[in-house]
Amino acid sequence: MIYKADVLVVGSGGAGLRAAIAACERAYESRKRIKVLLASKGKIGSCGTTALAYSDRMAFHVTLPTTEPKGEDNWKYHAKDIYEIGGLVSDYDLAEILAKNSADAYFYLDSLGVPFVKENGVPVQFVTDGSIYARACFTGPDTAVQIEKALIRKLGEMKDIEVLEDVMISDLIVVNNKVCGAIGFKENQNIIILAKAIVLATGGAGSIYKSNVFPPRMTGDGYAMALRAGAQLVNMEFIQIGLSSPKTKLACSGSIMRCVPRFVNEKGEEFLLNYPITYNDVFEKGATWPISYEHKTCLIDIAVFREIARGGKVFWDFTQNPKGFEFEHLREDLKQRYYKEVKNQIGSRKTPYERLCEINPQTVEWFLKRGIDLRNQMLEIAPSIQHFQGGVKIRENANTAIEGLYACGECAGGQHGANRPGGNALLDTQVFGKIAGESSFEFALNTSIDEESIVCQANRLFESYKSYIAEDGIDLENAISELNRVMDLYASVVRHQDGLQKALMKIEELKTRKIKPVEYEYLLELKNMLLCAEAVVKSCILRDESRGPHLMFENYSDLWPKPRDERYNVYHVCRLNKETNQIEVFPMQSVKPKA
Repeated sequence: MIYKADVLVVGSGGAGLRAAIAACERAYESRKRIKVLLASKGKIGSCGTTALAYSDRMAFHVTLPTTEPKGEDNWKYHAKDIYEIGGLVSDYDLAEILAKNSADAYFYLDSLGVPFVKENGVPVQFVTDGSIYARACFTGPDTAVQIEKALIRKLGEMKDIEVLEDVMISDLIVVNNKVCGAIGFKENQNIIILAKAIVLATGGAGSIYKSNVFPPRMTGDGYAMALRAGAQLVNMEFIQIGLSSPKTKLACSGSIMRCVPRFVNEKGEEFLLNYPITYNDVFEKGATWPISYEHKTCLIDIAVFREIARGGKVFWDFTQNPKGFEFEHLREDLKQRYYKEVKNQIGSRKTPYERLCEINPQTVEWFLKRGIDLRNQMLEIAPSIQHFQGGVKIRENANTAIEGLYACGECAGGQHGANRPGGNALLDTQVFGKIAGESSFEFALNTSIDEESIVCQANRLFESYKSYIAEDGIDLENAISELNRVMDLYASVVRHQDGLQKALMKIEELKTRKIKPVEYEYLLELKNMLLCAEAVVKSCILRDESRGPHLMFENYSDLWPKPRDERYNVYHVCRLNKETNQIEVFPMQSVKPKA
């Protein structure tokens, strides 16, 4: 089947929805007509990261007129924070765009009815990692979900947007370095989409790891398609990893750490006692939740990772205190922070459970609704892949190296470096989602496409997929399992050159294997995962230092990772050599702040 559109948006999370809406809004402002196709891999509103992401209090990072330290230029502190917590390896001008447009993004969502918490009409903001100023707005654990719902309501008002559900876009069609369409599958049937401009908003590639909090089938389709089309990826070694609940996929940050639960392995042993970690560190982990070399608390993630890597399991016990701990032993400034967080005084804070009930009863209820009673049940945890900081390399207009191809949200890269302020990912979906939508509309206005040649190229691509299948090929599930195993073991919390080389060897082996007959969309997901994994591993190998979530060790058994090395104040860019079918990674200077 052949579809036609001015703009094709691939992905229906926060960034994709915002891009589709923005393209139409700009068309209406210009008194032009436009047709937008929004391709969603599943049912809109029940697939993708934004629709399914939860944390103990999910943040939307924004600089408002009421935000500290106030004044017309308060957004500049926000931009500086993005760049500095990013380890100086992102494009500073993109950080400025994010910060400067953050208030508009907030007020747009507010106008759509997102129920941000307010006091006397003023948005409540709290401090997250990466900032000394309180900029995090929120609705509760479900801020992302509320944003997705509001955008879907708005989408329903836009008559020029057609939604294609249960569609996997598998490849882009590019002629003379200009995108002009895409191909894919709907209910196992071939589809061709003729489009003058395309926005990639496909999220991250969490599925290349087994331990992740992504929804199913987040296989890095946008990254892989962009590479095959000739675009570049950037910062692929920087992947946010944090302690999470595998059963519920909840990111266990903030108050869950500040109640100081007891860390035990499957034998009931408190293994943190073997590491130079204090209970003040456990408390502070709440504000330094994702792994970061810059915080001593990364040692907690390392300890948990090693317990699991040896074949064990790790749990949080909320029923009793860690050995030797009493609340009164906390450092005074931490106790003062705890007191400010109290929402529900229950008269006792003797156990982690009582403390969590006191500072975040919503989270206790959230677990109870999912069948986990923290009063008497332990919670299994694991370091889990949570967010890709890098992605398709974009510039100011969300444009890529391919004309007419744009990227936004987690699919895009360059706006964030090694790390990002907590809640900036949601902000990113709205700021660069809008920019990508508007840019794609402007491009589509002034371009035309050769439909006949596009259809010919599309048919050649479909034909090429047949070469991936053989009756004596490897079983698809086994291939994915092998990939997940090496990525979890060698390219997660503890990275070292020997392990990364082993992971790369396995990826190379799997790339050469054909797959037993299976539906094409699942086969192509594996191909995409392998390409993404290769980009991640080769980027890790090139960065022989520690920075942000990238912890590089001299040897696996070392206690501490290698130090940060200022010679690596560059970002790593990936491109696909089509002749060799190999990812090539090279260093490049990022855009610096003006002196």
